Amino acid sequence: MISIIHGIILIAYILVCIALTVVVLMQEGKQAGLTGAISGAAESYWGKNKGRSMEGGLELATKILAVIFIVLSLLLNMDIFA
Repeated sequence: MISIIHGIILIAYILVCIALTVVVLMQEGKQAGLTGAISGAAESYWGKNKGRSMEGGLELATKILAVIFIVLSLLLNMDIFA
């Protein structure tokens, strides 16, 4: 029974690792945002509503996947599956 739970957590861990990698690679580089802030684009509509844009969604997904990644990492390293 514990081996089955360990296997399920391990599969979820692998899927989260792949998803986290894809989401991070889909994000824009921070240099593009920095040049936009220098030229005044940060005060535009997209700068003010970044949370509603695709970039804001990717940042939120990265944070959520990172938390899930850490929790699953801790679960897999516990001695309850030994």
